[in-house]
Amino acid sequence: MLELFGEINWFIVLWLVVVVVFLAVELATVTLTSIWFAAGGLIALFVAMAGGNFAFQMIAFLIAAFGMFFATKPLADKMMKTSKTSTNADRAIGEEVRVLERISNLDQTGMVVVHGQEWTARTEDDKNIIEQGALVRILRISGVKVIVERVKED
Repeated sequence: MLELFGEINWFIVLWLVVVVVFLAVELATVTLTSIWFAAGGLIALFVAMAGGNFAFQMIAFLIAAFGMFFATKPLADKMMKTSKTSTNADRAIGEEVRVLERISNLDQTGMVVVHGQEWTARTEDDKNIIEQGALVRILRISGVKVIVERVKED
């Protein structure tokens, strides 16, 4: 069957494989990390088809891949930038509120009111118990719970 195609140029096969592998990686990740190398492989493939030696193919691959990478990466990053969308709940971080129900991680109890809404409250460690009426600071939000620490009252 190989006689039908004549002598195989293995460099062309190599660059085809390089292009396919980098495109497959790009399709699997969709993070614009390997598309430039697929394009560089395509340029090297054309050089191989034109009869360029392997050194010239590698140089073409490297210049094309890294040239496109450095030329387009900032624009690609800007277009793909995902920003964190703040929610109203994010405003609660750092606020000080009163404990509505005793906070005990071991007993799985604890409640505070934040902006008129009741939130399940927990501390950072299981040993820390905070009694009802104490003043606490919201450290972070974890799912549907606020993580708090006791505030020393004057």
